[in-house]
Amino acid sequence: MDAVWLSPIYDSPLDDNGYDIRDYHKILPQFGTMEDFDELLEGIHARGMKLIMDLVVNHTSDEHEWFRQALKDPSSKYRNYYFFEDDKGELPNNWTSNFSGTAWNHYEDEKQYVLHLFSTKQMDLNWDDPDVREDVITMIRWWLEKGVDGFRMDVINYISKEEGLPDGDPFVGNLMGYTGIEHYYYGPHLHEYLKEIREKAFDAYGAFSIGETPGLGIQMARLVTGEERKELDMIFSFDHLETPGHVRFEDYRYDLNAFRDNMDTWMTQYGNNCWPTVFYNNHDNPRMISKIDPEGKYREALSVLLAVIQMTLRGTPFIYQGDEMGLGNVPFRSMEDITDVESVNQYKELLADHEPSEAFRIILAGTRDHARVLLPWNDNAPEWAEQKIDEAVTSAYKELISLRHQHRVLVYGHYELLDRSRNRYVYRRYDEHESFIIDCNLSDHPVRAYTDLSGYTLIRPQRYSELNVLQPYEARIWFRK
Repeated sequence: MDAVWLSPIYDSPLDDNGYDIRDYHKILPQFGTMEDFDELLEGIHARGMKLIMDLVVNHTSDEHEWFRQALKDPSSKYRNYYFFEDDKGELPNNWTSNFSGTAWNHYEDEKQYVLHLFSTKQMDLNWDDPDVREDVITMIRWWLEKGVDGFRMDVINYISKEEGLPDGDPFVGNLMGYTGIEHYYYGPHLHEYLKEIREKAFDAYGAFSIGETPGLGIQMARLVTGEERKELDMIFSFDHLETPGHVRFEDYRYDLNAFRDNMDTWMTQYGNNCWPTVFYNNHDNPRMISKIDPEGKYREALSVLLAVIQMTLRGTPFIYQGDEMGLGNVPFRSMEDITDVESVNQYKELLADHEPSEAFRIILAGTRDHARVLLPWNDNAPEWAEQKIDEAVTSAYKELISLRHQHRVLVYGHYELLDRSRNRYVYRRYDEHESFIIDCNLSDHPVRAYTDLSGYTLIRPQRYSELNVLQPYEARIWFRK
């Protein structure tokens, strides 16, 4: 591995798994101490790796000192750090939270409404205030001074809201699931603020930045990651995490043909001045292999197939914990097993027009808790949530990572699509010295293998049942020097 990305370990009341930060300069005690963190950082660097922290600055916890001061004292400078609106007898606008319900907290004693795009304890920062930007940038520099190598930047494209916070279009809200989103997912000052962070914090330390940018398509992504624009180094695009026409809280079978088409688009249209990411899972989504194969019949083959694709495409692969173990979704028994604030809120909302069993089935399809349960090596996992490590998958990841490190053509080489017919993904990675052909079966039934392989040698897998037939979800790697 080349780098480790940590989800938030800062001091937090844990309303949203640590993405509600109470103090950016402290470590949550259950994760250890700052001395433990320093030891971790030193150990990672000693092994030639980098450490990436999670930067959550669209919002803070309502227990952060800034918000405490803002709520207590209307004349405090911190009142402008957040979006306070006087109570005039109705909500300030019709925006809805990403975690269900209105996006406004009401404080009766203060006669104020305050904006939160996520949970009721995650209060949005007002990035139009120069003091907010200065304090955030000072905090970033503090961590970079400690030796942190960069940041994954949580919902960073939400930091600029349209002036006046106008009502959202109800049609757009119904279509997207979040009313008001058109006024903040690509705000008027987004590029300006990203450039400011880059110039005043990241550049001086040669630090790495990757933005979580929900809603940004490939063209907008180019505008925030183009090398010449000096904003972000990379982004996580979520376009491929659901088959087009479907949403996360929907019980359906994911179609790998849509994944192939999405990857091909990013490989061919993103541009040579932008650098893509390749990933399947994160802390906000159910496991990809369970979306494709809910019964788990082909879990091992699927895990290896996805690993082959991930390690042979152009871009930076991000392996989410458990991918390398072949982990799938968890058989939650009832809502009592669910702790994710998004799922808990959505379940309550669903009960208005769904039977409890149907509401739970919807939650089970999309809950983020599938990717947040304790890993197999942790003895504290309840018996019903225990999972086993698939050693064959782990070995495959090790081999493929090694292969990628040995052949830089798999990182920087050209990409050519050879076959995109139904259930097929065949492509070539090549430069003037080496060439690889990757032959993938995207289905749960055998298909005819790619045969235009003159001069190529099969390097993975080492065994096969039929030379001219790919078994369900089988992937082969051919090499020519």
